[in-house]
Amino acid sequence: MSGSYLTNPLVFLIQTLFGLYIAIVMIRFLLQWARADFYNPLSQFIVKVTSPVLRPLRQVIPSLAGMDTASIVLAWLLKTAELALLAALLGFSAFPIGALLWSVPALVELIINIFLFAVFIRVILSWVNPGTYNPGVALLSRLTDPIMRPAQRALPPISGIDLSPMLVMIGLVLLQMLLVPPLKWLTGSPF
Repeated sequence: MSGSYLTNPLVFLIQTLFGLYIAIVMIRFLLQWARADFYNPLSQFIVKVTSPVLRPLRQVIPSLAGMDTASIVLAWLLKTAELALLAALLGFSAFPIGALLWSVPALVELIINIFLFAVFIRVILSWVNPGTYNPGVALLSRLTDPIMRPAQRALPPISGIDLSPMLVMIGLVLLQMLLVPPLKWLTGSPF
C-alpha cells in the first residue's frame, strides 16, 4: 500500500524537476537557433543555469553547422533518464534502449509545446502592454519570429487585427497531432 501511496508524488517530482530543466536546456537551444540576444537578462539566466552541465559536454560533442548539439544531446539524455526512472517506478517492462527511443517523440512534443506557449504568451502580452520594451517580450519575439513571419506573409492583418498567431497555433497543433503519435508508436513509447 505504501508503494502506491508514494508513487504519484514521486512521479510528480521526477516529471517536474526533469521537465523544468529539460525545458530550459531546450529553450537555450531554440534561442541559439533563433539567434536571440544572449545579453538579455532572461538569456543570461538560462545560460547560467545550463552552462555547468553543458560545458563538460561541449568538450566531447562538437557543434554542427553552428548549432549547439551538446544542448540537444543533454536534453535527450535527461529525457531518457526521466523516462527510465518513470518506467522503473511504474513497473513498465522495457528493453534497455527503450527510454532512449521514447525520449525522441517526447522532445519533439516539447519543442512544439515551447513554440505553442511562446506564441500564446506573445499574443497575451501584446494585448496587455503593447509597444513597450520588456526583456521577456523581446526574447519571445525573437524566438517566435522565424515561425510567425511566414504566417504573417500568408495572412496579413485584417482591419488592424493580426490573425497570424492563430494560424501558427493551428499549424503547431496539427503538426503535433500528425507527428507525435506515429513517433510514439514507432518507438513503442508507453508515455
